[in-house]
Amino acid sequence: MTFNENVSATTEKIIARSRGPRRRYLDKIDAAVANTPKRKALGCANIAHGFAACTTQDKTALRNGDAANLAIVTAYNDMLSAHQPFENYPEKIREAARAAGGTAQVAGGVPAMCDGVTQGETGMELSLF
Repeated sequence: MTFNENVSATTEKIIARSRGPRRRYLDKIDAAVANTPKRKALGCANIAHGFAACTTQDKTALRNGDAANLAIVTAYNDMLSAHQPFENYPEKIREAARAAGGTAQVAGGVPAMCDGVTQGETGMELSLF
């Protein structure tokens, strides 16, 4: 078997072996595309709270319900100097989302595990779980 024949045979084996998993993956993608955001079904009070801090542009996109809306979960807080580099990430993510036709909102924060870990006491590595 020549090199090109070997490559072709190997490629065909990979394609055949991947056919089922790839079909399942593509079916999931199709289902996700068909499952549009349900924001239009929310009551006015829920929408008002969810959109209150958004820019006018983001409010319009969210109200229309057609744009993707990313949740930004961040470990940034003003009390931990090691987390200061994270301060500007939400706005950078919002800008990237807008450029792609979507929106992004900070949905909450996560505790900083380094708090417990850096205390150096047995068990403190789990202090924030």
